[in-house]
Amino acid sequence: MKSENSGKKTKNNVKIEIFEKHTGRYESWFEKNLFAYSSELKGIKKLLPNGKGIEIGVGSGRFAKPLSIKFGVDPSLAMLKKAKERDVKVIGGVAENLPIVSSSFDFALITTALCFVNDIERTFEEVKRILKKNGFIILGFIDRESFLGKIYMDKKDRSLFYRVANFYSTKEVIDRLKKTGFTRPKIKQTLFALPKKLSQTDKIEEGYGKGGFVIIRMEKQGI
Repeated sequence: MKSENSGKKTKNNVKIEIFEKHTGRYESWFEKNLFAYSSELKGIKKLLPNGKGIEIGVGSGRFAKPLSIKFGVDPSLAMLKKAKERDVKVIGGVAENLPIVSSSFDFALITTALCFVNDIERTFEEVKRILKKNGFIILGFIDRESFLGKIYMDKKDRSLFYRVANFYSTKEVIDRLKKTGFTRPKIKQTLFALPKKLSQTDKIEEGYGKGGFVIIRMEKQGI
């Protein structure tokens, strides 16, 4: 007998399918919004530590490659193929159950992928597990409470990618990271205008509240 849910797509499967089918549209965003992309990269570089790193939700390698991050995890085979073409060593898997040995990396980056995970607490626990002592987690995301986050939320249901996303505020992310056992937050922000309105790489400022894109770095406590 088939179960009640047989044949039905889970929310996670729908998310993966979107990126599988629309890799080209994902890639084209970076081409059309080069200054927003360069602003995000610039902000992340400000907080990126030295050492062996991995990107969780690596996508097509658009961030891992220019940031010299050699390893990446993603559930989408189409995205992993693109990342591999960019010389990223790819691993198939989800953020909530990383197929990675504990205490393997000095830092882990999650950029623009946090809104697509199913369980944010489990994701942070897994990142903590794979980090070495005093390792770092770095997150780059659209702040739900920012002007840009509010625009994205307003058009969420009409967006191909973001209709399956869960946006978070900076405070929510920091609180959940602290609860997981991360400490010493450092925060920067960028994208003070709509991506399509930028005519040059945007400025990077301390803190949050004004910029649409926020970067947080926090350190793993304990062993």
